[in-house]
Amino acid sequence: MKTIELAASAICGVLYGVLGYIVYLFTPITTPGIGIVRFWPVVVIPAVFAYLFGPLVGGLGAAIGIFISDLLIHGDPLLSLSAGVTANFVGFYILGSISRRKIDWANIIAITSAVLMVAFALIEYVLLTWFSPEAAILFLGLSIASYVIAVTIGHIYPQWRNYGIASIIGLLVGSTIIGFVVWAYSQVFFLPAAVGGGSKLPLYAALIWLIWTYATEIPFLVILGPPIIRGCLRAFPGLNPSKE
Repeated sequence: MKTIELAASAICGVLYGVLGYIVYLFTPITTPGIGIVRFWPVVVIPAVFAYLFGPLVGGLGAAIGIFISDLLIHGDPLLSLSAGVTANFVGFYILGSISRRKIDWANIIAITSAVLMVAFALIEYVLLTWFSPEAAILFLGLSIASYVIAVTIGHIYPQWRNYGIASIIGLLVGSTIIGFVVWAYSQVFFLPAAVGGGSKLPLYAALIWLIWTYATEIPFLVILGPPIIRGCLRAFPGLNPSKE
């Protein structure tokens, strides 16, 4: 890695971790009913770094930041390394990779639409079975609205097409890792009491964590990401990946 990439990774990690901790202090919200996974609007920070500096910077910065915040909030380094660090690195690496590539807009929309239709059907089944119609409406509404916003922004502003699709795919992968790794961890260890606790949780908990993570974070990625990136590029035009 170049010196600037190392510095950017460190800055991203500190911003992500510290601001995430501050947000949690004021809004200590976790997954309804089962806890553990936090409400995390600061997810947009590594997304911006991944777009501006590349996938490795975004992935490393996110991994560093989530590890810092996890130690400050629940203090379980093994859980953080297993779920949070892995999910954040992979998810934002994917986001950075896709957002900086040339993609076939029509094909990627068709593929992601088909995948999300299946995912939304599964989400509806899980929420209606173990939670309530209100929860199903809330989560599905947030997810579908965010997808529509991302596609609309991409249609009106072609320069944000890759970023919108990259956010959807990267976050979906990261959310899946979070959900199933935290569930697997609970089969062997006790989850931190500071964020809900518990052990040997049922398998559907993995799907609830996946749904919660994706539905509550995707709005911040697709709505806040483009204007923040645009502001950064106005201040530092040399960071524009299209000029590489």
